[in-house]
Amino acid sequence: MNFKFVYKICTKSEWQEIKDKGQLVGSKKDLEDGYIHFSGEDQIKGTLEKFYSNQKDLILLKVDTLKLDHLLWEQASDGNMFPHLYSSLDVSNVVDEFEITLNDDCSHNLPANF
Repeated sequence: MNFKFVYKICTKSEWQEIKDKGQLVGSKKDLEDGYIHFSGEDQIKGTLEKFYSNQKDLILLKVDTLKLDHLLWEQASDGNMFPHLYSSLDVSNVVDEFEITLNDDCSHNLPANF
């Protein structure tokens, strides 16, 4: 598992709002849970299938963990360890963005390196 980067899935409109504000305080689900949900590289596909089924207009943000002081890896109900950020995310920590498209069968199409 690569601990240098974590990934955040959001809609294109959420990403634009994050860029406009300069930070992410969290989605509705993040705010309810008290932290920003991220995925490790090997968890992205599962997160898409579980929480974003048939959803289009998604962006995958690649986030550098080096400056994230309040990032913890915690066990989820399925037993897997997921990264959770207990603070806002400054947009300067986002090092790349990838568009996630839907295939004809409504599965998500990720960039080739995933």
